[in-house]
Amino acid sequence: MIKQVSVVLAAALLAVVAHAEAPAEVRAQARDIFQTVIGFKTSAGNGQVPLMAEYLAGKFRAAGFPAEDIHIVPLGETAGLVVRYRGNGKGGKPILLMVHMDVVTAKREDWERDPFKLIEENGYFFGRGTEDMKSEVALLTTTFLRLEAERFVPTRDLIIVFSGDEETEMATTRNLVEQHRDLVDAEFALNGDGGGGRLDEATGAPQFYYVQGAEKTYASFDLTVRNPGGHSAEPRIDNAIYELADALKNVQAYAFPLMWNDWTIGSLKASAAVTPGELGAAMARYAASPGDPAAAAVLAKDPHYVGRTRTTCVATLLRGGHADNALPQSATATVNCRIFPGTSVDEVRATLQKVAGDKVEVKTLGEPYWSGPSPLRQDVLDAVAKAVHADHPGVQLVPDMAPYATEGSVYRGAGIPTYGVSSVFMKDSDDFSHGLNERIPVATFYAGLDHWYVLLKALAGKR
Repeated sequence: MIKQVSVVLAAALLAVVAHAEAPAEVRAQARDIFQTVIGFKTSAGNGQVPLMAEYLAGKFRAAGFPAEDIHIVPLGETAGLVVRYRGNGKGGKPILLMVHMDVVTAKREDWERDPFKLIEENGYFFGRGTEDMKSEVALLTTTFLRLEAERFVPTRDLIIVFSGDEETEMATTRNLVEQHRDLVDAEFALNGDGGGGRLDEATGAPQFYYVQGAEKTYASFDLTVRNPGGHSAEPRIDNAIYELADALKNVQAYAFPLMWNDWTIGSLKASAAVTPGELGAAMARYAASPGDPAAAAVLAKDPHYVGRTRTTCVATLLRGGHADNALPQSATATVNCRIFPGTSVDEVRATLQKVAGDKVEVKTLGEPYWSGPSPLRQDVLDAVAKAVHADHPGVQLVPDMAPYATEGSVYRGAGIPTYGVSSVFMKDSDDFSHGLNERIPVATFYAGLDHWYVLLKALAGKR
């Protein structure tokens, strides 16, 4: 399939359009929306996602979107927002455009600046959600408003879905897919929470742009050992904590089978060209000979790349015993797995059970949402190339599989192919999503207006 990747991406690279910088009034509108949404404390427990959804819904109403095409779908303390931009239907089924409104918790006392106030400083916008994902919320909202003001009629419906709990349960997305499928059904989805461009650390020049077509499945398992216990003055040979520790060492030592797909091979091949030393050489070898164990061993030493070659499982939580003078009656560890597309959750649970041994009970937590890779689509790649080249001419598009999970996995699992096409270009060293002092380059934010405008025009413009 490597040849197929090269042919498809080579064709996409031929697509170039003239720069389409947004007018000053559109840039000002985007900044105003960005500043406002950063101010909503939409981390779990604050109950402010519905307030943000209502603010955004008001923007769409004021722009003339019909009330019947704007839906706030409440769920517990949070909510999802769905906005449909009506097309003429000549282009087929709708396109879904998805990002999330919620953010990871940010404590004011830990930050240098107020995390819930948009601050522009030294060429960056600072604030919780500037990168993940309120920038894309502001950009997509502004793009819809801009297209409506231009009286643009797409060839198919465009549907914005702003979810409310991606950082925790993804329940708003599951609720929309399972209970409100008519609102979100689409031919394919574009995910602002995946893909994106990388800038060179030294020069700041764009290196390449990732198009994300696959993600790993997120699944956690409890490994539990039970025991009658007893008095600590009379130790037993069979101790629940020791037996659990032995099982965890077995899990640590186990390596899941090597795997690959079009997205991972294309990503490693492109990354090899700009990665020096042993790591870059291993990327090239694995891309040329998928499953090469020597190359995989080198990649496994780098936490950023080990997940691109196989399923990974790691212990994340530990609890056991009930008193310091009593033998433990139980001991439990939570093991979090990121499952490679093509492997089921049940297969991973069975493997963990075999590796941990008969004395350990392995239980799947929650209801993991499995998804496979999306197909390579020429129309999507061509349109993304146009959007990327609007501000970064000639930049190479690179297929990618995320070693983590986003809400794209829910849509893929529901039969809607999903492609990560974030507008963000950043240096790796500027990535502070989920961390302190989160930021995004100012230039990158405004370039995002060009990205989404060109992308939607390319996919749903006149035919």
